[in-house]
Amino acid sequence: MTKVKTGLENLILSPPAWLKGKKLGLLCNPASVNHQLSHAGELIEQCFTGQLKALFSPQHGFFSAKQDNMIESNHIMDPVLNIPVFSLYGETRIPTEKMLDLIDVLIIDLQDVGTRVYTFIYTMAFCLTAARYFNKKVLILDRPNPISGIMAEGNLLADDCRSFVGQYPIPMRHGLTIGELALLFNKHFEETECDLEVIPMTGWQRDMYFHDTGLPWIAPSPNLPTLSSALVYPGQVIWEGTNISEGRGTTQPFELFGAPFLNQKRILESLGGNQLPGVFLRSIEFEPTSNKWQATNCRGFQMHIIDPNIFKPYQCSLNLLRAIILNHPEHFEWKSPPYEYEFKRKPIDLIIGNIDLRKQIEQSTPIEQLEKTWQSALNQYIRLSRNYHLYS
Repeated sequence: MTKVKTGLENLILSPPAWLKGKKLGLLCNPASVNHQLSHAGELIEQCFTGQLKALFSPQHGFFSAKQDNMIESNHIMDPVLNIPVFSLYGETRIPTEKMLDLIDVLIIDLQDVGTRVYTFIYTMAFCLTAARYFNKKVLILDRPNPISGIMAEGNLLADDCRSFVGQYPIPMRHGLTIGELALLFNKHFEETECDLEVIPMTGWQRDMYFHDTGLPWIAPSPNLPTLSSALVYPGQVIWEGTNISEGRGTTQPFELFGAPFLNQKRILESLGGNQLPGVFLRSIEFEPTSNKWQATNCRGFQMHIIDPNIFKPYQCSLNLLRAIILNHPEHFEWKSPPYEYEFKRKPIDLIIGNIDLRKQIEQSTPIEQLEKTWQSALNQYIRLSRNYHLYS
């Protein structure tokens, strides 16, 4: 198996001379580890003894203990390093001047999952903004896109759907690493750049999935426990905007989905059978222990990825959404606000990133027809994103 070295490992292997004597901050969480499962905070403290002055945490908290959206985490003191841990998913989502006064350089080591709505990439974006404003340098330690870097899929985010689950006009499956995204955000979407540097990986190639890297999978957030959950997430996340369970409260979130009223046979018939590319939909029943339909028997499916190279998660889940609305108009509902600190707009509009798209799905417009409407913009994004590729 190929062994990929992450940006973290390359930083420790060859520490840049310019970091000597600098006061350092680190944005990280439990997935910020090396091959031996040593944490970035420990490794950076060993490499730059006494220079690490503050830690920062994204959604779900420093220990990734908070389960759901809008469950905030507090500032704490790190029990090992005895330095402050500032929550960027609590009283603020943007680093404050007081936080950044403690440091000269903010190091970011987060595992992204390749999906537009994943909040870690906007925590990073807000850090770039704050660094620009308060004249701090940002150093991104790059990590793999776990669902590969060769495919981009979906409509681009519309301006009227911007939120903490979508800040920039990128597709649902963006096809970049977090380092490449940082360069795209900083150099293309912002008028003024911050002082940004990326320490790239070595050994990673764009056609790799996470299981090709030799790296250990640590859940970047509580409901992405496996690579399979990450593979389906760019599509299955849409259920968060509906009354369909996305499998939270089960051992296989996002792989499982359903509701008490689903008729699996009718849904599969609407799809022309089990014919969606690269996936098999296995009929199941489950009872969530928390979240939607808690302690209630749900009928639905488990998604089994047969071929990740042809599986299109967003297209797949939109087809399922259309089939469920078509077969269960009397029971299906869009989830009401709030969602990720938005209290008026529909959560589904923020997730899929286009109000008209939601309306067309309600009218049962074929997904293949909808894809044609966004293909030109997607092609433009693909051409643009190549300017920021760090890997072949």
